[in-house]
Amino acid sequence: MPAERHYKKPTEERLLRAAVHYLERFASTEANLRKVLDRKVYRACQALDLDPGDFAEMLDTIVEKCVRTGMVNDLGFAEMKFASLRRRGQSKKKIEAQLRAKGVPPQILETVLAEDTSDELDAAARYAKRRRFGPFADPAKRADRRTKDLAAMCRAGFDYETARRVIDGDVDELTNET
Repeated sequence: MPAERHYKKPTEERLLRAAVHYLERFASTEANLRKVLDRKVYRACQALDLDPGDFAEMLDTIVEKCVRTGMVNDLGFAEMKFASLRRRGQSKKKIEAQLRAKGVPPQILETVLAEDTSDELDAAARYAKRRRFGPFADPAKRADRRTKDLAAMCRAGFDYETARRVIDGDVDELTNET
């Protein structure tokens, strides 16, 4: 059994160090950084019988400092994450949901989605190739798995027509388009 954790009272210096340490490892949005620090303060306050509300102003100051110094950039994060997920074959709908969950503000999300020039069919083909659906599957099992592959593509956020075109397409047709 792991040893019991010993918490120290949250100070601006400790929280700033925690924020920098987190941002060294992960790209983050302003809202996500606030959530991470909030959790850290909450755990310490629970262990030390303190009120987490007393540290709200301190959290605001630290997050603002991180934004001001450029360690946190919501637009840069959204653009980077969108491009990364698109290369992996994610649908626009799924990417939008993930960015919303990370706390990207709606106006930045709209900007990033409007700047997208990639094709949904290309992303669907990449997704199918990665998951070995449709034309990328074992030819002996392709017909048997058609319905399941279509359902998986739709759950991944692709519309039915795009999913059908990929699942019923052939490898040469799809790889020439991507």
